[in-house]
Amino acid sequence: MLRSLLGSLALQLIVGTVAAQTNDSIKIGVMNDQTGIYADLAGPGSVIAARLAVEDAGGKVLGRPIEIAVADHQGKPDIGANIARKWYDVDGVTAILDLPVSSIALAVQEVARQRSKIVIFSSASASDLLGKSCSLTSFQWTFNTLSAARSTATAVFNEGEKSWYFIAADYAFGKAMVRDASAVIAQKGGRVVGTAWHALGTSDFASYLLQAQGSGAQVVALVSGGSDFINVMKQSSEFGLASGGQKIVSLQTFISDVHSIGLPIAQKLTLTAAFYWDLDAKTRAWSKRFANLSGGRMPTMAQAGVYSATLHYIKGIAEAGTTDGAAVATAMRKLPVDDMMTHGARIRDDGWVMRDLYLFRVKTPSESKGPWDYYTLLSKISGEDAAPPRLPECK
Repeated sequence: MLRSLLGSLALQLIVGTVAAQTNDSIKIGVMNDQTGIYADLAGPGSVIAARLAVEDAGGKVLGRPIEIAVADHQGKPDIGANIARKWYDVDGVTAILDLPVSSIALAVQEVARQRSKIVIFSSASASDLLGKSCSLTSFQWTFNTLSAARSTATAVFNEGEKSWYFIAADYAFGKAMVRDASAVIAQKGGRVVGTAWHALGTSDFASYLLQAQGSGAQVVALVSGGSDFINVMKQSSEFGLASGGQKIVSLQTFISDVHSIGLPIAQKLTLTAAFYWDLDAKTRAWSKRFANLSGGRMPTMAQAGVYSATLHYIKGIAEAGTTDGAAVATAMRKLPVDDMMTHGARIRDDGWVMRDLYLFRVKTPSESKGPWDYYTLLSKISGEDAAPPRLPECK
């Protein structure tokens, strides 16, 4: 009798534990810069995008509610890695998304690899995330230094400019972009005249711009993000680089940057992007929902990428029937990525989403018909043509 009672109690405890685990929420972490130089291109807007994805997924998966955790990495790799460890090991976060600043993304990627946890990069673009640092459970979702360099450099070459000077951020993203763009330029028969490296958070670009101006390069390529890009773009106008005959090119531009700079300065800038709010009916409908929650701001491609990645991750959980990182990663690669910004794209084994990219030119003030009407579409670049080369380091 006692044995039967104890067995019954044990069974109740097991069932109760399973039920408690089943009812626990699934936590997805959005880690980025909430208040600093990358807050406009990712920041709170990425959190809005992730929550819209949870809403569109029905708020639950495997019968469990979905929560979005938020953290600010403060622009420091050690802080980002420590947040990732706590999220994965203590707080039960099953995936981390966004991660602007490639050095921080690389640090978090290593933490995720050690634990076989999911990490999805929407704001980090260094191609090293797909190379020697890649892993089964990591994904580069939105854009990449190799894909941006190939697309933008090719377009500029087609217009006849062959000599380049870089003003670039002196950290992982800038190093990767200059390396990847230089390879494309050399392959096409052009040359890099020089490179000026600037620190993160630079406010005075005068010396860098004077070096670029004095180099005689036909193209001055800006490889900076957030407020750094905004500052160098504004100051390049003050120094008269474009009016002096040099073409100003950005190898990574977000619509939030153009909004801050203004069309009088940003006009005619050539850029490549994975998303634009006014591209078609689906992008406009989703962006209107986003704008209603963001004080009227339209989403950047990084923020749209967070929505896409969150939604696909939830689908991966449903397909795998578990939150186990390796199993979900396999399921995510099995499913096509299909949402308002991505149309049936497959995911390569190295974690790259085979998405289309778009070549845009920034409108002149007279061409723009209203707020956020900033881009003219020049061409669509197919997912196959836009994809960075498959790097042999990734195994």
